[in-house]
Amino acid sequence: MRALILTLAIAVGTLPVRAHESGTAGLWSRAAPAPAPRSEVAVAELAGRAYVIGDYNGATGLLIYDPATGGWRTGAPFPTPIHHAMAVGHGDRVYVFGGYGTGWRASDRVWAYDPKADAWSPRAPMPSVRAAGGAAVIDGRIHVVGGSVSGGANASGHAVYDPARDAWSAAAPLPTQRDHLAVQAVGGRLVAIGGRMDGDPDRNLAVTEIYDPATDGWRTGAPMPTARSGAAAAVLGGEVFVMGGESNARTFGAVEAYDPARDAWTRRTPLPTPRHGFGAIVQAGRIHTLVGSPNPGGDRSDRVEVLDPEMHDPEGLAPGDGARR
Repeated sequence: MRALILTLAIAVGTLPVRAHESGTAGLWSRAAPAPAPRSEVAVAELAGRAYVIGDYNGATGLLIYDPATGGWRTGAPFPTPIHHAMAVGHGDRVYVFGGYGTGWRASDRVWAYDPKADAWSPRAPMPSVRAAGGAAVIDGRIHVVGGSVSGGANASGHAVYDPARDAWSAAAPLPTQRDHLAVQAVGGRLVAIGGRMDGDPDRNLAVTEIYDPATDGWRTGAPMPTARSGAAAAVLGGEVFVMGGESNARTFGAVEAYDPARDAWTRRTPLPTPRHGFGAIVQAGRIHTLVGSPNPGGDRSDRVEVLDPEMHDPEGLAPGDGARR
């Protein structure tokens, strides 16, 4: 068993970070930093823990975060350097799909991590290469949508992986091809938000599209208020929270929540540290945002910031939209 990395007595929620806008809700706090800086990661949740996979700068170490304690530990390294991969936790495994390897070559490889054995094993490859897309689980199947191929052009198709059979099938393609998008499952449907066209952060999108597996069809939802790509996303209280992101010139701190039932967006308290290329999980009603780049491009950080959407900052400080240039 790998050693637990000490958290230096920084517990989740004990160090408030005041970042409040009039009309928004939520209070951010700072938690124990990751043991190493990362960006352009894949983040998956399994059994209450976050698994941080890959890195823009080539690190392969698996970082495992327990939001209940604020503690970090390491796991078996990922088999190869990768960034812009897609990952989900399902059953008793973490599944990692595609990503960019050396030379920005997009991959079709699929790996499964077994936390009990602390080991990676290969699974059936995707039907085509894909990086910087999104993945989410509906009814035991993992939907992989969006993303790019080698060279940055957008990937086509909507691939569905069945872990029980280690097999792939096709579903209705994403209507607006894009990469660096946010993809979450809520209410038995897939929600795909934002992103960019052909890898260009100057071509950010605000589009929201919802997939219903019962009809194998997509529909358009209300656009996100802030067009961006490379954001983190998480589902809490039936809403999809989209946080951070970048353009070619800036990183965003904006936090906006989409309610599919109302087809409406709500502004929330912005990130204290605007960043992109990061991930988020939910634990005990709080959203934990992990690592990421505070500047456009290939920077990275060890930052962990936690949003309690039900709390308010009594001092009411207003940092603007939390953008970093």
